[in-house]
Amino acid sequence: MNLDDIFNNENEKPLDNIVTDGGYCGIFRTIGCIGDSLSSGEMESLKEDGSKGYHDYFEYSWGQFIARDVGCEVLNFSRGGMSVKEYCESFAEANNFWSPKKECQAYIIALGVNDISAYGKELGSLSDIDKKDWKNNKKTFVGYYAEIIQRLKEIQPKARFFLMTIPYEGKNDRTEAEDLHRELMYDLAEMFDYTYVLDFRKYAPAYDENFKKKFYLGGHLNAAGYRLTAKMTESYIDYIIRHNMEDFAQVAFIGTPFHNCEAKW
Repeated sequence: MNLDDIFNNENEKPLDNIVTDGGYCGIFRTIGCIGDSLSSGEMESLKEDGSKGYHDYFEYSWGQFIARDVGCEVLNFSRGGMSVKEYCESFAEANNFWSPKKECQAYIIALGVNDISAYGKELGSLSDIDKKDWKNNKKTFVGYYAEIIQRLKEIQPKARFFLMTIPYEGKNDRTEAEDLHRELMYDLAEMFDYTYVLDFRKYAPAYDENFKKKFYLGGHLNAAGYRLTAKMTESYIDYIIRHNMEDFAQVAFIGTPFHNCEAKW
């Protein structure tokens, strides 16, 4: 066994190695998934008269697939149609998602698809964020998104955050805004400590016509699509951990009063 091949392979890309058991994603015992329909296992039904239905089946969400792979607890802080504005202004409070009782060691944030419909390319910038007080953030996509991170850090300052970019579907009228969203995820990861990007836009397969034939049901993923998303997400987190081992040395102490003063915290 050559550990350098596993932990020091500079040529490895994030999704080169698809794990089957969650990999090092399994060091987290509690994970919170903050997102929209694609984080909620939403299935799209279609009746003979052409009417559609949208159904959040959380047991089919990629978060719950991760929970079963890893054996950890995953909380769905999500719902179909969710935006950062609604999450911050009403949804999280109404569902008690800011409660310290629901604190997690890690959070995966997958928001932006619905926001682009509302904001277009006017997503904002880091100047919209008051790092000392989220109440002063501007009411932009970036301001609301940062508020989510800031408020969760108030609950659990040592939590690790993983920000997901929007997968590439091919050139369309949203491409420029989705590219900007990707850039902003990296900007936010630079601003906040222990925050990393799950860059599906760059490293996941293109969600093109051929992909959708296999993994979509109408305009949303099917069961296999959510399963694939789980495998990519846990494999990407496994990659990040293996390439930043010092950042994760004290994960077991997150949520406890203890730490090791000789290790990176």
